[in-house]
Amino acid sequence: MKTVEIYDTQKLSDAVGCGSSADREKFRLATIIKALSRDGKNIKQYGLDLNPESFTENKAVQEVMQTGGQAALPIILVDGELQQTGIYPSNLEMANWFGISKDELVLILMKEKMASKSFCGGDCC
Repeated sequence: MKTVEIYDTQKLSDAVGCGSSADREKFRLATIIKALSRDGKNIKQYGLDLNPESFTENKAVQEVMQTGGQAALPIILVDGELQQTGIYPSNLEMANWFGISKDELVLILMKEKMASKSFCGGDCC
């Protein structure tokens, strides 16, 4: 099973949905992480604020941080291999990393929304 690790300034589960476009992007990814995790996918996230040791324990992450600093965040690893830095992954990238189609990801997200009854109004979601 694939493992996706996301290293960022804070855990994305702490993100809120409305506000700036950066906040909405974090909320989008936090929603995907929650849904994929509940679906049994192996996805881990580390926040520099809560898990600083995770950044120094992983050699690839440590190297990126030494050269790019916090501007390189988020750092995305798939099965321990560096995939991207400095931007959040798209929905399609997340689906591809887990070997599922975009349609399967949509179904996982809808299942999560139905289970949590987390329907919101406006353009936050």
